[in-house]
Amino acid sequence: MFSWTDEHKMVRKMLRKWATDVLEPKVPALEAGESPYPLMRELAKIFGIKQMVEAQFDKASKSEATRSKSLGLAGGDAAISALVSIELSRVSPGFTLAFGASIGLAGGAIISRGTAEQKKLYGLPLLTLEKVGAWGMTEPGAGSDAFRSMRTVAVPTDGGYKLSGQKTFITNAPDADILVIYAKIDDGSDVALADRPIEAFIVIREDAGLETSAAMKKMGMNASPTGEIFLSDCFVPSNRLLGEKPKAAGRKSGRDVFHSERTGMAPMCVGIIERSLEISIAYAKERKTWGRPIAEYQLVQEKLARMYMHLQNCEALMFKQLALGASGESMNAAEASATKLYCARAATECAMEAVQILGGNGYMQEYRVEMLARDAKLLQIGGGTDEIQILNVARTILADERFLRL
Repeated sequence: MFSWTDEHKMVRKMLRKWATDVLEPKVPALEAGESPYPLMRELAKIFGIKQMVEAQFDKASKSEATRSKSLGLAGGDAAISALVSIELSRVSPGFTLAFGASIGLAGGAIISRGTAEQKKLYGLPLLTLEKVGAWGMTEPGAGSDAFRSMRTVAVPTDGGYKLSGQKTFITNAPDADILVIYAKIDDGSDVALADRPIEAFIVIREDAGLETSAAMKKMGMNASPTGEIFLSDCFVPSNRLLGEKPKAAGRKSGRDVFHSERTGMAPMCVGIIERSLEISIAYAKERKTWGRPIAEYQLVQEKLARMYMHLQNCEALMFKQLALGASGESMNAAEASATKLYCARAATECAMEAVQILGGNGYMQEYRVEMLARDAKLLQIGGGTDEIQILNVARTILADERFLRL
C-alpha cells in the first residue's frame, strides 16, 4: 500500500502555500488570457527546479543513464510530480496542463528517446522551464486515430528532412520554443500513407516554414494556450530527428507519451475532486434553506458522499500507479485506459455536482467550481476520448487475459 512520506507531506504543504498565495490570485488574469509561463518560471525559481534538474542531469550524464525516470522535478520520485499536479490542479487545471505539456510531454519525449546531445540542447531547457515545449501529434480530421490518419510528412533531403502538414489542439503551440513533431516518412515509395513509418522530430521556433496560430478560444482550460502548428517545407537537420537514427519508432514513442499522459491524469483529477468537495462541504454547512443548513438534507449528503467516493477511488488508482513505478513496473495498456476513463469521468461529475450544490453561486466565477467543471471536461477528451478508452480496455482484455493481472 502506497502512502505519502513525511518528506512528501512537507513538499505538499509548501506547494499548497505557493498555489494559494501566488497562483490563486492570478487565476482571473490567466483565465482572461494572460501568459502562464512567467508564473511557471517563478515557480521553478522559488523551488530551485533549475538547479535541481541540472544537478540530476550532470550526474546522469556521467553515468550514461540520462533517462526520463532519473530526471525531472524530483529526481525520479514520481510522487513529488503527482503532488505538484494535485496542488496546481486544485487551483488551476489549465495552468497545470500547460506546465505538464511542456515538461512531461515535450520534455519527456526528448529525455526518454533523444540522443545525449538532444537531451542537453533541447530536453534540459524544457525541464528547467527556460524554454516552453509543445508536443505535436493530433491533426485535423485524425482525432483518436492519430497514427493511421496522420498526414504530416517528412521528406528526406540533403542533410535532413522537409516537414509539411498541420497539427491542431496542441497545448502551448502559440508560444512554444521547442516542438516535438510526429510525421510520416515520405521517401517516394509505393507504401500507402497509412502504413508509412512514423518518426519524431525536434522543431524550434526559428525554423523557416514553421508557423503557429494564435491561442484558440475554448470552453475551458483557458490558462493553457492551445493552438495549431503549420509546417510548409520546414527543414529540420538530421541531428534533430529524435534519436538521430531512423528507427520507425514514432508510433512507439507516441504510444509511450499517450500512456504517460493517461496515467498522469489521475493526480489532476484528484486535485479537481478534492477542491470541488472542499468548496461544496464548506458551502453546504453555511447555506441555509427553510432554517436549516443544506448539509442536513439527504439529497445534498448523497452528492457529497459520491464525491468523496470518487476521491477515494481516484487516489487509489493514483497510488497503484505510484506503487508500480516504485517497484520498476507500470500500468499496462488496459489499466492506463481504465484509469483515465474512470478518473476523468469522476472529476467532471464531481465538479458539476459542486456547481449544483452551490446553485446560482456555483454558476458564478467567484466560487471557482464553474472553472473546475469546464476544465475537467477536457480530461474526457484530450489524450483519447472516453469512447476510445473503452475500446482500448475491451480490446486489450479480450485479446489477452493476462492484462487482468490474474
